[in-house]
Amino acid sequence: MKKFLVAVIVLVLLALLFPLLNLVRSIPVDPALAARITDPGLQQLLPVLQQKCSDCHTENASLPFYASFPIARGLIEEDRRRALDQFNMTEELLSGAPVAEDALASLQKEIEDGSMPPPNYRLLHWNAAITAAEAQTAMSWIRTARAKANDADNPDDPIYSEPLLPLAPVKGLNPDKVALGNKLFHDTRLSGDNTLSCASCHDLSKGGTDQAAVSTGIRGQQGPINSPTVFNAVYGLAQFWDGRAKDLQEQAAGPVSNPLEMGADWGEVLVKLRADRDYVAAFQSLYAEGITQETVTDAIAQFEKSLVTTNSRFDRFLRGETNAMTAEEQEGYKLFKTYGCYTCHVGQALGGRSFEKMGRMRDYFGERGNVSDADQGRYNVTKDESDRHMFKVPSLRNIELTYPYFHDASAQGLNEAVQAMARYQLDKQITEAETALVAKFLAALTGEYQGKPLK
Repeated sequence: MKKFLVAVIVLVLLALLFPLLNLVRSIPVDPALAARITDPGLQQLLPVLQQKCSDCHTENASLPFYASFPIARGLIEEDRRRALDQFNMTEELLSGAPVAEDALASLQKEIEDGSMPPPNYRLLHWNAAITAAEAQTAMSWIRTARAKANDADNPDDPIYSEPLLPLAPVKGLNPDKVALGNKLFHDTRLSGDNTLSCASCHDLSKGGTDQAAVSTGIRGQQGPINSPTVFNAVYGLAQFWDGRAKDLQEQAAGPVSNPLEMGADWGEVLVKLRADRDYVAAFQSLYAEGITQETVTDAIAQFEKSLVTTNSRFDRFLRGETNAMTAEEQEGYKLFKTYGCYTCHVGQALGGRSFEKMGRMRDYFGERGNVSDADQGRYNVTKDESDRHMFKVPSLRNIELTYPYFHDASAQGLNEAVQAMARYQLDKQITEAETALVAKFLAALTGEYQGKPLK
């Protein structure tokens, strides 16, 4: 009995020892890291991030001594692996590059819902909780960084407290280049047999898509992947599901010469366009080089930059028009935020700002089966194993019109898509009532083009 009591006392003392040691454990700010961070607000936040987040969310953390203990080591390594997979602070916040909007949204969610650090971490790290003052400092920096990322005229506007923002037209576009690009976008002479245009797969009357599982190219050939919308594509960090095109101009060049899509030779396309007097005159007035692949794709890109569908009911709601959305749509928006959907579907386009794994929490492809090359996602571009099954997060703008959903068109309707996202990305089983509310909110994201609501 005496030995048992001694053992219990020792265990209690050990249980108290680790938290007590962590109270005095200090993680100094890395001078090299501090020198690399030029943002004053982030510099102010850096001590908090290093002291309270670095153990799990940085790659080369200075872990406490007990992290090498046999049982603890396995648990800590698994926690760190999951944490880094969810949010790599080194890459997202501390690289010295401008901070991405999805990183700002993730940090904001963790601060607002108190989910970080998690309870099991705080059991051994009594000083790990984010204080109210630290949260205020973090939120102030987040608002400023978000305003900067969106070229805000007024960075103090309280609207930047929200991770989702109203859509705004792109500034500084040349209307003559936009008009020229519009004409080219709808010109079938960009295809090998003069039957297809860019608009064939990106129909502006169908939400900027063809509303088909896969697009039909030249000579009736079927593509391997669902065609994303061209509306609001300007707000994407890259183009195509796998991000292989860095911008709209590079994207515009690809389908023209793709043998499964428009199946043309750029040299032959230029010959056809140079035979058109109107095109020759238009290009000469706008581009010193005349008609070249670069100027043609630039004009198309300028037109695509203009395809921003502003003034949805959700935009009006964000601007303070509280009656713009119904009570059910507002309830769906609350659920959307509660689930944390906005950490991926972020910014003005509600998406397009990051690459995420399809099947983040559950094995989507293992359950679906029949994995194809198109399912490899960004891995096809980078050949980096960590990018396997990673896809650019699609915009949710006008989502009710851009069915079927996902890169593989596996979801036919909004309710089905919402439930699949809850299952595979969040590991949640949500009720039919909750699903219906989120779907109603998503329907409020349909905007206007050229002053008219999309249908």
